[in-house]
Amino acid sequence: MTTAATDVRNISIAHSPDSDDAFMFYGLATGKVRVPGYAFHHTLTDIETLNRKAMNEQFYDVTAISFHAYPYVQDNYTLMACGGSVGEDYGPMIVAKRKFTLDEVKKMRIAVPGTMTTAYLVLKLVMPDVETVTLDFDKIIPAVLSGEFDAGLIIHEGQLTYANDGLVKILDMGVWWREQTGLPLPLGGNAIRRSLGGDVQLITTNALRDSIQHALDHREAALEYAMQFARDLDPVLANRFVGMYVNERTINYGDDGREAIRKLLDMGFERGIIPHKAHVDFVG
Repeated sequence: MTTAATDVRNISIAHSPDSDDAFMFYGLATGKVRVPGYAFHHTLTDIETLNRKAMNEQFYDVTAISFHAYPYVQDNYTLMACGGSVGEDYGPMIVAKRKFTLDEVKKMRIAVPGTMTTAYLVLKLVMPDVETVTLDFDKIIPAVLSGEFDAGLIIHEGQLTYANDGLVKILDMGVWWREQTGLPLPLGGNAIRRSLGGDVQLITTNALRDSIQHALDHREAALEYAMQFARDLDPVLANRFVGMYVNERTINYGDDGREAIRKLLDMGFERGIIPHKAHVDFVG
């Protein structure tokens, strides 16, 4: 909304409290990137909660979402052409305390970080009939270690730390996806409310792109800011994790990145995992 007295357009932004998102929004969150006449207000919430809020029409002007959630919110949101997390031959993983075959895993109960996550969508593409139980993403590794579950589907920094916890990788979804499609794996992006109108959408999208570029250009300062959200990662691993998901793809998906988003959602629809046909469009 616009505050008449000050003629400032207030834009609400919601994203996850993760080091890669913090790095991405560093410029806007710290005022290093400013837009005359605009004020950006940040809310930090886990990605599955953001998916659900957008689906239940609890609107932020800009919200991070899993691509899996996009068909459910596409009437109210369009995708920004920047700000996405894309795996280049890597992504969410199935992990366990010992090595299992995929046929063995298909018969297990797997802990997952939410049924609207893209990780869950890809899991269901790999093994449609597997039984899953939803846990908070940061409780999945402890639940597998304790024996509560034989296997877990991990996202975020767990992709770099699972081996230190004594777990082994059963399947990397990003590798599987590349083998199936020849494309990178699109995991999440930023969506913006359609009702804002084209001008506000474009200005806000360009502001996010400038924030991402500022962080890449001032990596040391942006990493120092992001470390407070790194969940016990040391600086070397935090830098590696940020580099995995904030890079040139985050500035621009590229033609193959956009194709990958459409293909992922089309496959989900064709396999009966997603009930709505996705109509993917981008701002910027």
